[in-house]
Amino acid sequence: MTPLLLRHFTATSCIGRGLRATLDSLRGQRSGLRPCTFETVTLATHIGEVPGVDEVRLPATLKRFDCRNNRLAQLGLEEDGFSEAVAACADRWGRARIGLFLGTSTSGMLETEIAYRRRDPATGALPAGFDYAGTHNSYSLAAFAREALRLEGPSAVVSSACSSSAKVFASAHRMIDAGVIDAAVVGGVDSLCLTTLYGFHSLQLVSPNPCRPFDVARDGISIGEGAAFALLERAPDDLDRDAILLLGVGESNDAYHMSSPHPEGRGARAAMLQALASAGLTPEQIDYINLHGTGTPSNDSAEGKAVAGVFADRSQLVPASSTKGATGHTLGAAGALEAVICALALQHGLLPGSAHTQSVEPSLGFEYLRANAYRPIARALSNSFGFGGSNCALILGRAG
Repeated sequence: MTPLLLRHFTATSCIGRGLRATLDSLRGQRSGLRPCTFETVTLATHIGEVPGVDEVRLPATLKRFDCRNNRLAQLGLEEDGFSEAVAACADRWGRARIGLFLGTSTSGMLETEIAYRRRDPATGALPAGFDYAGTHNSYSLAAFAREALRLEGPSAVVSSACSSSAKVFASAHRMIDAGVIDAAVVGGVDSLCLTTLYGFHSLQLVSPNPCRPFDVARDGISIGEGAAFALLERAPDDLDRDAILLLGVGESNDAYHMSSPHPEGRGARAAMLQALASAGLTPEQIDYINLHGTGTPSNDSAEGKAVAGVFADRSQLVPASSTKGATGHTLGAAGALEAVICALALQHGLLPGSAHTQSVEPSLGFEYLRANAYRPIARALSNSFGFGGSNCALILGRAG
């Protein structure tokens, strides 16, 4: 595939708002997971809540989009000069030539949960001011961001669970490659809600402790929230050697089980192999893997087998880690958030260690990093695997 330039990017999560705060937390191996005190939830678990979301006020012209998810999106768009970078891009290409492709899983579901509490006691009618299309509907996120950024190109929301905001990179690449657009805003936003917390708890997937990916005693996920965005363009000829490129994308589907991966990681392996092929790279040329690494026994086991199979012939074990012990599992935002973390790793020679992991599963077939490592790296692979076996792998690299 033709590489695309990540002209600008940003991330907001429980470990920090913006790139500087995110990088500082990664360098300090600080986790943002805390005991759950969210809303009315009464579960013994840890979550990754972004401070200050409830205090965000959307512009009056965007009032119909007011919900936790879009307020979190607004926070993200305001960081690192991202909105300004999009405006400059629009000046170069025209607003109709910039696409918008975002991922989310639950969108503004919390707004619907609150609305149901406020139903008319006699008729059961939802509150008159409740706007499903502007808040809960999955496309609400794109509609909000499109108006906030004043874009006029094609837009779509991908909702494929935990791979949602990784797959938007593939959507953008296809549209740019086809000549439909010249640039694209991609990313993902997912916010905390009761359905997510209680739903994962009902599946017995939520840990009472901060999650510890690839630990022998791992016992479930910690749910987080986040917003991450990137501005993609065709790579110019005069690239700075430190520029970050999207080099490869791989997508697959297990079609094995609604909430469990294929036990041998069949779909995960296919996605990684496709990403390598699209980038024209061999496993030997990958310097770091940001694993999906949720901290559940089955997901980590399947991914471990898939990675070991793909990278079996390397002369040295490939370094890898999951950063969900720091951020929590941000669900539909995880793919974009972890792509940005990979971009930071490439820029700063930081291979982030795995927060909370204490005793690493033995014989993984790759070098699992409990502590940070520091060395220049040129290419990073980021894995995102969703419910129903919806898998995506991204390869990012430095230009020089």
